[in-house]
Amino acid sequence: MARQKGIIKLKGTLGGITFYKTSLDGHLAREKGGIEKSRIMSDPAFQRTRENGAEFGRAGRAGKMLRTALRAVLINSADSRMASRLTKMMVTVIQADLVNERGLRNVIDGEAELLAGFEFNIRGKLGTSLFAPYTAAIDRVTGELTVDIPPFIPANMIVAPSGTTHYKIISAGAEIDFENEVFTVTDSATAILPWDAVATVAVAQTNQVTAASTKPLFLALGIEFYQEVNAQMYSLKNGAFNPLALVQVSGL
Repeated sequence: MARQKGIIKLKGTLGGITFYKTSLDGHLAREKGGIEKSRIMSDPAFQRTRENGAEFGRAGRAGKMLRTALRAVLINSADSRMASRLTKMMVTVIQADLVNERGLRNVIDGEAELLAGFEFNIRGKLGTSLFAPYTAAIDRVTGELTVDIPPFIPANMIVAPSGTTHYKIISAGAEIDFENEVFTVTDSATAILPWDAVATVAVAQTNQVTAASTKPLFLALGIEFYQEVNAQMYSLKNGAFNPLALVQVSGL
């Protein structure tokens, strides 16, 4: 991979060289090459490659399902490489499957709990933003995914980016059927609160999914930061530093 220089930037393929643009690295060029797809799909020598490809594809679809389920809270709380980071973690989850053969391993028989602690925004992590003690719990019997935070002083317990005047605490509980690609999700949010030295009231959020579910359950917790200008609330820097993380995960 090489960077394109000069005034004129190319796109497409010319003389075996593919020219393209990425949002992070700008205009790039690379030589076209590789093994024919038909050989990879049929040659016994590429059996491991086919197995890895199948599991990577499964991980990508699982990551997309989780992102879609949590979209209501994720839309303002993700970095540009979150999707690839999540896919990588899903691969790890699938590789923990001790039931199925290589190439057939999946999220259901893997270890979904490995996703606990996953940060959706590396520019603003929950672990370095929220220091107020909280309790996150998943009750499969009732289908309640809960977050409880005792009263705290925001200015002391929330590390906010420059320009913050207000914030709100958000959470979401998701039940995901990765096999049939369907989900149930509920999200919660406090009012927009002042980021000051006045103690809050206790925060109690309950996100309801199916009682006695047999599907993986995910509980996400995050913060959205705001700036007040002329009595209007604006998402601070378009949510660039809003943290969101999976604080509890329950597989089967």
